[in-house]
Amino acid sequence: MKLANNVRISVFAKEDENAEEIEEKLKQLVPLDIEKERIAVQKKAATGFNEKKITIMEISLAKDRHINAFLDFLKENLGERQKGLLIRQKESRLDEKLNFFMRLDKEKLMKNEYWVTDSGNCYHIRISVASFPRNRENAMKAVENALGLKAP
Repeated sequence: MKLANNVRISVFAKEDENAEEIEEKLKQLVPLDIEKERIAVQKKAATGFNEKKITIMEISLAKDRHINAFLDFLKENLGERQKGLLIRQKESRLDEKLNFFMRLDKEKLMKNEYWVTDSGNCYHIRISVASFPRNRENAMKAVENALGLKAP
């Protein structure tokens, strides 16, 4: 079953952070051999506040097999408390184009803690939800199923 049309995971690495560690954690979010699967990490250079250099890293997943592996991995690693937060906030996380957004705290994720945050220091996840017929109600059900979100 198709869960999503595509997934984009991105993160910013500031010049005073260890970009290699941040990139490695980005790769670890996709539980596949990304080289063998030909999943590329796209990198862009940007300038932040006070002319500080930032590297923007992004992985895009378009194949169903890749998307499903990522969503299953995320579902397994999000704790019940975090899933509860997503349930409570699900309406505000789904936009009019049926993209579901979430952020994982970067510092906690570097310690293998999957913690949903509103902070900007995070790994950004955008899930383009697949639903048929394509409407908000069906998209919400698809997100709940894909991430194992169940109302208390």
